Amino acid sequence: TPPPPPARKPRITARDGFEVDHQEDWGLPPVFTTVPTDRKVVFLTIDDGAEKDPRFLAMMRDLNVPYTAFLSNYLVKDDYAYFRRMRDYGNTLDNHTLHHPYLPGLSYEEQRDEICGMQDIMKKQFGRAPTVMRPPYGNYNQDTLVAAKSCGIKYAPIWNEEVFVDHWEYREDDQRLRRGDIVLTHFRGRDDWNGTMVDDMRRFLNKVTREGYAVARLEDYL
Repeated sequence: TPPPPPARKPRITARDGFEVDHQEDWGLPPVFTTVPTDRKVVFLTIDDGAEKDPRFLAMMRDLNVPYTAFLSNYLVKDDYAYFRRMRDYGNTLDNHTLHHPYLPGLSYEEQRDEICGMQDIMKKQFGRAPTVMRPPYGNYNQDTLVAAKSCGIKYAPIWNEEVFVDHWEYREDDQRLRRGDIVLTHFRGRDDWNGTMVDDMRRFLNKVTREGYAVARLEDYL
């Protein structure tokens, strides 16, 4: 069961070195990899939406593990109902653009179309336009954050660790989990991996619980 939300939400700022010009002056969405908290929690985020494994949905519901899904329309549009079930089980659906492009390679207008276009689809298909967006590949520039803000985005979390079916990858040199870390994985199955989403989640949960972390809901801290 996820721990209760904190009594006071932490102040989220851009990670050092991840700010853009006018970050603070313009109130742009912060890009961050870790949430400032003293609690021994991590956050699970799952990107894109390619694999739609019903066993994954059932497992996470049965274990009551919260997660945030960052969805790209070109991968979810063949089965919006799968992600509506995910939402109905209490998980949050957030913006990962229409087509998952490398955003810094696009003009401001093109970036805005990718982000706002996905906002419109999410409102129509899932009942709400999110306030959280993850730029594809974790790549962005100032235009990305200005466009995102104009589309109603307040936060642009990326990640500090990534979990795969058979290994973990770390952003930090010491290769370990920290309090408040955001963990990334993807909606993938045997087509791409030597295993399933269920196997991937087992690897994630085994490490997290072995090291004494709880899995919290990211949006409870934003």
